[in-house]
Amino acid sequence: MKRRDFLRSCGLVAAGTALSGPFASASSLIPGASPASGKDEPLKGLDLKIRDLAPNTDHPITVIVIGCGNRGGVYARYAEMFPQGMKVVGVSDILEHRKNRIGNKHNVAPEMRFGHYREVFASGKKLADAVVIATPDDRHYEPCMKALALGYDVLLEKPVAPTEKECMAIREMAHKTGRIVAVCHVLRYAPYFMALRSVVRSGMIGDVVSIQHMEPIQYAHMAHSYVRGNWRDSKETTPIILAKSCHDLDLLRWIIDKPCKHITADGDLYFFKKENAPEGAPAHCTEGCPHLDKCPYNAIDIYCKQKRHLGVLDLEGNYDPDFILSRLKDPRYDSYARCVFRCDNNQPDHYVASIVFDDNITASFTMDAFAPSGGRRTRVMGTMGYIEGDMKEFRVWDFLTRKPKVWNEKVAEIPEYAGSGHGGGDLRLTRDFVEAVAAQDPGLLSSSIDVSMESHMMGFAAERSRRSGKKEKIR
Repeated sequence: MKRRDFLRSCGLVAAGTALSGPFASASSLIPGASPASGKDEPLKGLDLKIRDLAPNTDHPITVIVIGCGNRGGVYARYAEMFPQGMKVVGVSDILEHRKNRIGNKHNVAPEMRFGHYREVFASGKKLADAVVIATPDDRHYEPCMKALALGYDVLLEKPVAPTEKECMAIREMAHKTGRIVAVCHVLRYAPYFMALRSVVRSGMIGDVVSIQHMEPIQYAHMAHSYVRGNWRDSKETTPIILAKSCHDLDLLRWIIDKPCKHITADGDLYFFKKENAPEGAPAHCTEGCPHLDKCPYNAIDIYCKQKRHLGVLDLEGNYDPDFILSRLKDPRYDSYARCVFRCDNNQPDHYVASIVFDDNITASFTMDAFAPSGGRRTRVMGTMGYIEGDMKEFRVWDFLTRKPKVWNEKVAEIPEYAGSGHGGGDLRLTRDFVEAVAAQDPGLLSSSIDVSMESHMMGFAAERSRRSGKKEKIR
């Protein structure tokens, strides 16, 4: 690619991230509807059954955290907040400082600080009530199967496993052993999606006919995770439709509340490949690239200036730009300094899927890597009304009154959700898992292993369709 073409493509990307067009304000779609001015009538009367994050248990369950990175730390935090419900008694991570970071916070005994997850199961004895599995995607299957075989209940990060065969094996093992497997579909617990689903199920917009759902990936997030990072190779981890978007497939299934019949998908890797590298670009951004000031994906800007996604650099509290730069030059971390056009990535940077559920309810799903921010956009078309939302607020239009009502409660202002991430879902999921394990009742979870598996089967079918160009039935 010539330099002027590279600059033009970056400009087009920037111009295309305004998210106008199909997801512009929906007030313009309905004659007589008031604009999104903040004066809309608030939507009231929804009973989301929101309660305190404190667990309803009479004793703490004990857990071992396997994988002490970001997600493992999130779930372990619940034990800090509510020691009466959960106690971290073991930790496992191949990186000593990550293992000890969580181990020290929870006063974990030296003999319960394991390296590789296989060490947790080496004795053949059950050492706690449950395990949290927050390892990379391709390292979910083995520890989960070993944990179930020894009688542990499992809080399992999504996606369940990299292959359809392994997912089904985990489900079968859960049934065989009678153990609880809670998959971390945390957006089911976010008040925004709970409220949106409540409106749909109330009949306020009549029968649902179709849904449009979009997941924009913030451009630096795409470069960090799916071009340079751990999820860049679909063969080593999972396809991006599962790695990034199994939340979205699960939400569609949850909101529509009917099984999926078939799916058709398309998408490709358009931009982040070697033929698009500007002339003279070195292998790493830290090697004096002449295009840094014109490339929004350059690592020095993302990590040193914007200070995004720094957890992978193990900075241990030192956020000085010079120190971050030294980390990017360190051979242990320099994969995150690679030119985005010279990585070994193969994940699509744009993806579309057409989905048909029972009763011929249709849904369209779009995932795009070129956006200024994340946050799902959703439209629900019903026979008597319409919903449009952006993960912060949504409006409901009644076709008879033509007057919109808005739901825009701030999670930070809901006392029961204070400090909970993922739109309020992370700690509520952990609370329900704690209660389910304490009572040995998987019915206390929002999603059983069987229901969670449905979205995974949709994802695997979508990937087969994308590669074959054919419509895929859901098995």
